[in-house]
Amino acid sequence: GNTCLENGSFLLNFTGCAVCSKRDFMLITNKSLKEEDGEEIVTYDHLCKNCHHVIARHEYTFSIMDEFQAKVEEKIQEVFSSYKFNHLVPRLILQREKHFHYLKRGLRQLTDAYECLDASRPWLCYWILHSLELLDEPIPQIVATDVCQFLELCQSPEGGFGGGPGQYPHLAPTYAAVNALCIIGTEEAYDVINREKLLQYLYSLKQADGSFLMHVGGEVDVRSAYCAASVASLTNIITPDLFEGTAEWIARCQNWEGGIGGVPGMEAHGGYTFCGLAALVILKRERSLNLKSLLQWVTSRQMRFEGGFQGRCNKLVDGCYSFWQAGLLPLLHRALHAQGDPALSMSHWMFHQQALQEYILMCCQCPAGGLLDKPGKSRDFYHTCYCLSGLSIAQHFGSGAMLHDVVLGVPENALQPTHPVYNIGPDKVIQATTYFLQKPVPGFEELKDETSAEPATD
Repeated sequence: GNTCLENGSFLLNFTGCAVCSKRDFMLITNKSLKEEDGEEIVTYDHLCKNCHHVIARHEYTFSIMDEFQAKVEEKIQEVFSSYKFNHLVPRLILQREKHFHYLKRGLRQLTDAYECLDASRPWLCYWILHSLELLDEPIPQIVATDVCQFLELCQSPEGGFGGGPGQYPHLAPTYAAVNALCIIGTEEAYDVINREKLLQYLYSLKQADGSFLMHVGGEVDVRSAYCAASVASLTNIITPDLFEGTAEWIARCQNWEGGIGGVPGMEAHGGYTFCGLAALVILKRERSLNLKSLLQWVTSRQMRFEGGFQGRCNKLVDGCYSFWQAGLLPLLHRALHAQGDPALSMSHWMFHQQALQEYILMCCQCPAGGLLDKPGKSRDFYHTCYCLSGLSIAQHFGSGAMLHDVVLGVPENALQPTHPVYNIGPDKVIQATTYFLQKPVPGFEELKDETSAEPATD
């Protein structure tokens, strides 16, 4: 007879089985729900006997993602096949000119479709500037000055940057604004940042357990720890106690999967995992994590068929994770190398670099310029930035004498390298930190004077 588990994909519903009525909860097919995101893992402690054979057949796990995964693979197979049989495109080509013109237009004028990102305007500056940086396209001085003046309007008198002029400060646009100014890399850009107020703002967000709020009165998650560590390290405002307890809090966000969730106890996610590990690299506390477990988790996120990365277990491929996930591998490589791991390659990262490049070049380029999530999706500046960032990571291994490039397709596909911690050019990181290291940490000189004035104790 029929069971409540037939037809493949299911949701958990705590009402009782509509067919057998023998359990505290039921499993219903999702086919009539038309949901395209999320999944539920089936527990089987109280399943009725009629359902046991279905459980065995499906290895205990059901997901509403199954049919969507099949649809994505079908679309991607069509793309792969067209490249295979289209003799007019014998090699993979990065459409540099089209991407450049798309990005150039975005710096000056946006359509009303971007109205929803009114609170993310520093992000738009960063996404576009970093994409141009990767394409090795110079930023005209007049454009750089305009960006500096605009971001200065986004800076709050309280410290930090808001999502637009006059908006409340928030750590996410603060991170984006500082990165954008460091990409411009001029004294004019650096001097936009009010370091004293920025440090005060970071202290106002610091929590007793080492975590940070995203904004005053806002949520806590691992993104805020990374954003705070990133801007503080680039601008030389790290004080002895600013990140006290932060590494320990991030370590508690690593879960049984090996990846890092937004807060302790939550599901591992690519974006949060990158933020957590990158923050610990900045704080020189990578060993706070189980690195081998993290390595196993992130390498398992590269899709076997598509070649790109998913953000979480049992999710669809997404071009943006070309950076959020692949960017973890250089950080892990460095951390494991510091531990003397003898199994590390000296020429390749620990993921399939060519497969990721194939996915980005074949499946993520919009014919009109810009990059996207996956075939069938629309282009946007976010995916353009992180697809290109991931492509750069996949092309370049190491640095200096250990530099080893793996560029798929024509040689002109090669992008400029990106720093895996900050995701701006490595030269821009050096330039910014060198500039700000010449300036004292705000308030730290007074702290040292107070400490030296204290009487010695036995």
